[in-house]
Amino acid sequence: MNEQHTHDEWWIATLGRTVVWARLRVLDAGTAEVLDSDGVSQPYDSEDTARAALMDAEFVALDGLDEDDAQDRGFALEELVPPSGEDIEQLRPQMVQQLPSHH
Repeated sequence: MNEQHTHDEWWIATLGRTVVWARLRVLDAGTAEVLDSDGVSQPYDSEDTARAALMDAEFVALDGLDEDDAQDRGFALEELVPPSGEDIEQLRPQMVQQLPSHH
């Protein structure tokens, strides 16, 4: 019994060349859930609460990043490709990505 969702947003945290993804999913009921890098969905009572939790964990919204922000973090914007897949089993291995080093 899947709740319908209105939209997904991808968020990232970075450590060196490692990108950690989180997916913020806004549900029709006005609640939200965050799929973390361990593949666990954390429920939140609202989109704002979920966003605040992500920001507290030093995540930034991928949509809000520009080329300068990405370069400040040490990579090019086009390197940041969100995980893709139909279900958690496909997404989980992609939630932490090690980007190749630039030489």
